[in-house]
Amino acid sequence: MNTKTIINIGELVGIVPEGVERLCGADMGSMGVLRDAWLRIEDGRIADFGKMEDIDSFASLGMTSKMSSRPSDRGPRQLQIGGVKQASGEISDTVIDAKGGMVMPAFCDSHTHLVYAGSREGEFLDKLAGLSYEEIAARGGGILNSSDLLHETSEDDLFEQSMVRVREVLAKGTAALEIKSGYGLRPDGEMKMLRVIARIRAAVPALVRATFLGAHAVGRGYTHEEYVREVIAMIPQAAELADYIDVFCDKGFFTVEDTDRILTEGARYGLRPKIHANELAVSGGVQIGVKHNALSVDHLERTTDAEIEALKGTDTMPVMLPGSSFFLGLPYGRARDFVAAGLPLALASDYNPGSSPSGDMRFVMALGCIKMKLTPAEALAAVTLNGAYAMGVSTETGSVTRGKRADLILTEPGWNLTRLAYNYTTPFIREVLF
Repeated sequence: MNTKTIINIGELVGIVPEGVERLCGADMGSMGVLRDAWLRIEDGRIADFGKMEDIDSFASLGMTSKMSSRPSDRGPRQLQIGGVKQASGEISDTVIDAKGGMVMPAFCDSHTHLVYAGSREGEFLDKLAGLSYEEIAARGGGILNSSDLLHETSEDDLFEQSMVRVREVLAKGTAALEIKSGYGLRPDGEMKMLRVIARIRAAVPALVRATFLGAHAVGRGYTHEEYVREVIAMIPQAAELADYIDVFCDKGFFTVEDTDRILTEGARYGLRPKIHANELAVSGGVQIGVKHNALSVDHLERTTDAEIEALKGTDTMPVMLPGSSFFLGLPYGRARDFVAAGLPLALASDYNPGSSPSGDMRFVMALGCIKMKLTPAEALAAVTLNGAYAMGVSTETGSVTRGKRADLILTEPGWNLTRLAYNYTTPFIREVLF
């Protein structure tokens, strides 16, 4: 058995009882906090936690200590515990002194497009010159430019480029992420993307989920109707590699009727929806998502009271993407209204080359507070447990809960949730645990 025990934790935050898969409304501010705490990990799972005052010695944790005589070169000292025999066999123990650092759940990013080729930094200059996202797309740029680059890139090169971004977000504290296809826009390109996502899943310790987003834009050389039929034709093959299906149901992209047809076919192959909705207009995407029992409806920069009412009493998670609002100058989602209505809410990065070129979930959390007026506790729920729910993994990760994966961030000493959002560019991570 491999074990780790973190001691002298200044604040252990994100505690949720077993069986709670998401937090709604006022409960989003209720993730528990334990001060001056310890936490025990066994074989990568959270075994137990409590207050330091409740343990008199390492022996009370069922360990015999054998401390390393060589101090660490930097940061808090790690104490090696070894050679302890139990009936289950050899135990390899590590005790980590948090020195007052905070321990929190690692981030769960439920909406990314981080498998892409090259860059769209040239469009950044178009944006600075005053062109809107829709105008860039109407000129044949945007998603179509990414599609062209992807088809010129080998699968191995696409994997290596994407892994650079994956390693980046893991180092920034993300331990669960959803990745979409959608830059292939024809069968060979879409399947290439889904194979790359499968390779990423096998290569990293994070939980990775794949979403088939063939309906991201109309591929070059197709009429709109031809491409909708092509997406439907791709579904049987995509279902062998994807966990979910998505449609960009919005102004200038795919209609509610298109979305209904695609999701109906996806359901035949066991693909539950995750919908792009209401980024550019009030599109009806939320309502069609609810009709098809979508796991999540994402973006929501432009919503009315009708969308809030449509989501009440459903299993669908609203997901807002403040990084996209920040980069494109779009309205921020009505987070406070959703919480006041008793709804759950997740926040995700939308990491992609055109409208949100960042996967920094700490920044997403800060935007949730600064621009959307969530409390730090509510924002934490939105980027951890509720984010995990929005990709179907909240029984496995997203909170400090006995039995869940020990996907955790250990901070440098002196941090708390408020400071995390307030000092939003100051380095804070000592270690990310998987």
